[in-house]
Amino acid sequence: MAFVDRAEVKFQAGAGGPGLVSFRREKFRPRGGPDGGDGGAGGNIILVGSANQNTLAAYRYKKLLQAASGDAGGRRRRRGKSGSDLLVVVPVGTLVVGVDGQPLADLIADDQQVVIAKGGAGGFGNAHFASSTRQTPRVAENGEPGEAVTATLELKLIADVGLVGLPNAGKSTLLSVVSHAKPEIADYPFTTLRPNLGVVDFGRSSLLFADIPGLIAGASAGKGLGDEFLRHIERTSLLIHLIDFYNDDVAAAYQTIMGELKDYKVDLSRRPQIVGLTKTEGAPPAEVAAKLKSLQKLAPKGTPVLAISAQSGAGVKELLRVVERELAKARRSKPKAKATDLPVIGLKPADDDWQVRPRGDRWLVTGPKIERFARRTRFGDDHGEQRLRDIMHKLGIDRELERRGAQAEQVIEIGQPPIGRLEF
Repeated sequence: MAFVDRAEVKFQAGAGGPGLVSFRREKFRPRGGPDGGDGGAGGNIILVGSANQNTLAAYRYKKLLQAASGDAGGRRRRRGKSGSDLLVVVPVGTLVVGVDGQPLADLIADDQQVVIAKGGAGGFGNAHFASSTRQTPRVAENGEPGEAVTATLELKLIADVGLVGLPNAGKSTLLSVVSHAKPEIADYPFTTLRPNLGVVDFGRSSLLFADIPGLIAGASAGKGLGDEFLRHIERTSLLIHLIDFYNDDVAAAYQTIMGELKDYKVDLSRRPQIVGLTKTEGAPPAEVAAKLKSLQKLAPKGTPVLAISAQSGAGVKELLRVVERELAKARRSKPKAKATDLPVIGLKPADDDWQVRPRGDRWLVTGPKIERFARRTRFGDDHGEQRLRDIMHKLGIDRELERRGAQAEQVIEIGQPPIGRLEF
């Protein structure tokens, strides 16, 4: 399956089923009471983190994910069947970003679940409205619409070790030697165009390595898709910074990558790292020592600097021993991340606030609670509209309309865009 690390998706939760207007009809009870049942709730859309996934390819062309709606209420007070929840499996490390750029959810643990869109409530049937003073209610509600959330899924690989460096620094070659990964390898820059993952078994450790495509000057600003690649190392515990021995200026190569790590939106230059001078097979020992010394002066104090050759295997085992040691140090100093679910995304709890304002020859009424009732109203049905008028009276909306000068038979629009219209 192709590697895809970004996808824009619309999540549409299921709508609630409508309630039913019904009266009992039995042989010896010609005037049975109301028995219309409530509609079933719409299905939620739930994101589930999975350690067995490593790509968002399944959502590359599937732009709408929709949960099932609830069924209508039935006779004899039967509640409609609720719509099934839709479970959307995404790789661990998936960040959900809203259209305003704000993070909505972050799945960082296997089997972590977050409700991204909540299903609508089912509408009440007429049995719900029966009382000692209202024995034959003929009103029932529509179900509420399910929440719709448009968001971007961004995968940030969660690896133990990230391999970084200029193009053709030997990252893919090293990954192929220490793991069973088979990245494309060639002797020209930008062979790797997507991150590669490999599991490295060494001693008692089993580590996940990520080969990040070659970075260049300006990568942090998006040059060469660098900003796309850099986000994959935001969550790595340790970086291995590889530098080609045959680079004319190894110090400049090191500083270029460190500058891009620093200028990225999250300063990655402070991440624990190991510096590896690669392709040293057959190189004069004196030149290797000189370049190692040059890099040691530039690297932060305490940073291991080693010479390795993935081709011959020289220094590779030592590198893995150092990786094991540095990872243990990094994990001891880093607080353990908690898989905390963000609040359910979507509509906020209804409140009683409302606003009335003129709109040409009409009046506009807005507010979370009154709009919610309007969505449940069957406009065109006298009983349903009368119930909405009763609610507007209880909330004081009709008194405010009268105070503001609303005239008989003027049109009142509820919600913007209008959910429904009534005459004053």
